[in-house]
Amino acid sequence: MTPLDELKQYRKSIDNLDDALIRIVAERFRITKAVGVLKANNDLPPADPARESQQVERLRALALDADLDPDFAEKLLNFIIKEVIRHHEQARS
Repeated sequence: MTPLDELKQYRKSIDNLDDALIRIVAERFRITKAVGVLKANNDLPPADPARESQQVERLRALALDADLDPDFAEKLLNFIIKEVIRHHEQARS
């Protein structure tokens, strides 16, 4: 196998993982939007700092177990949480 063939295989794997990642994130947002509607309909706050803190700790541990930088995992989760809270605030409008 040539280096270019090997590169093509790696890139195909990366593309497949990117596809799966986008679909998983989209599904996560579908569910969190439903949570936002539920919260709005029941006068619950859009953010839950205790839950968010638990999730950060859980994902940091998962990242360590998966040999991924836990700081990166926390940044990624915080980015997602901020977007989720934005959706929840929109659901209240």
